[in-house]
Amino acid sequence: MSTASTQPRIQSYTRNRPASLAPFRLSAYDQVQEPPQRNAELFYLQKQIQSQTPMVLVLEDGEQIEGCIEWYDRNSLKIRGRNKTLVYKSAIKFMYKASEQG
Repeated sequence: MSTASTQPRIQSYTRNRPASLAPFRLSAYDQVQEPPQRNAELFYLQKQIQSQTPMVLVLEDGEQIEGCIEWYDRNSLKIRGRNKTLVYKSAIKFMYKASEQG
């Protein structure tokens, strides 16, 4: 008698379950081939971090941020100057070494 009462619950559970679920992937973990210019960018940033080169970043709105690059990721740079500043790469118009000014 108890098996008959549990059997409909099991059947209704399997009946309502989706047939197949799409695999869940985080976009940050996708193995995508990086374009060659991305590798050049990473090499340049790493070189400036290691040598602690004073840099000037000119933002899209004309503001200038001076300091050394402390670290970077895919979307941003952390600049150590008068203040520590996190700058989105999309906001950077261009950047150059402070010693090359003039």
